[in-house]
Amino acid sequence: MSFTEAIQSGFRNYVNFTGRAFRSEFWYWCLFAFLVAVAAQIIDVILFPGSFSKGASPVSSLVSLGLLLPNLGVLVRRLHDIDRSGWWVLIVLIPLFGWILLIYWACQPGTPGTNRFGANALGGGNPLGGAARAGSIPPG
Repeated sequence: MSFTEAIQSGFRNYVNFTGRAFRSEFWYWCLFAFLVAVAAQIIDVILFPGSFSKGASPVSSLVSLGLLLPNLGVLVRRLHDIDRSGWWVLIVLIPLFGWILLIYWACQPGTPGTNRFGANALGGGNPLGGAARAGSIPPG
């Protein structure tokens, strides 16, 4: 999945907590959200000088609020891709450990084939988590 496809998918499925999101979709979405947050901070500093030091960031706050559901949706679908319930997102309430575990899980390949949350979005039953590419070395 390309960067633009991931962004389109994130907004198209912004309140969709069913199905699966593969790694590229998740990490491209994280990159997009980070870049938008940095741009919002820059706009805050330009439009509202001095407000950053006071902790008031109106543009950043609106961006964070606007990306909250899409961020949550893509994270839940990513957890589904590794065959974990979306409720595991609540593990972030455990300081440090929760974030580390979620990042570790987000880096794991999705379960091959169909799992309880749906079919593999990348297709095929390739144990590497995607369709076999020409010239690739078969596993094993």
